[in-house]
Amino acid sequence: MNTNPCTASVPLIAALMVATIVGLSTAGAHEGHHDVAKAVDAIRAAAARYADVNVALAEGFIPDPSGHCVDAAMAGLPAEVGAMGIHYMNMARLGVTTDTPRVDGHGIHTDFREPAILLYEPQADGSLELVGVENLVFEKAWLAAGHDGPPKLVGRDWDHMADDPATQGDEAHGFEPHFDHHVWLRKNPAGDLMPFNPTVTCAHAHHTH
Repeated sequence: MNTNPCTASVPLIAALMVATIVGLSTAGAHEGHHDVAKAVDAIRAAAARYADVNVALAEGFIPDPSGHCVDAAMAGLPAEVGAMGIHYMNMARLGVTTDTPRVDGHGIHTDFREPAILLYEPQADGSLELVGVENLVFEKAWLAAGHDGPPKLVGRDWDHMADDPATQGDEAHGFEPHFDHHVWLRKNPAGDLMPFNPTVTCAHAHHTH
């Protein structure tokens, strides 16, 4: 069993990217906008302390070891869809236990006020700006905890990711089946619960340090 968080987190980013495609097709067009705004405001206030990435590091978050800043092009989507940014992950909250043969874990953490993943946009001066948060739970662990469907956020089902053995591709990108969801702290014209934000860019990713 390999429980090294750095090796486990590399395929994690691939899974997060694929969740984008699912999210674009299943985003709640009928979201209660007032409820969404209220929930996002509360999450934004709770996440404010992570505006300083050093606070995130002190609380156990680690940056994606690949150094990737995830944008739409990396998921085969039009550039105007935007970006996610650089993922900083709290492996304890994610509950990752192994990456062999597929990334698996016991994580069922759903509290966006204490997120498992933070999204940072690289700035021209090399700094990082917090733009969003994210959570991911493993389906087997989630159902074993007594749930009979995906987690929901303001009435919207989290995106479900699972490999289809009938296809050549790996829809879960090396992960056991899981659910994933984003919340944007920077206003997202596409919707604050969508996977990508068109106002976020990776243009300055090579300047970060």
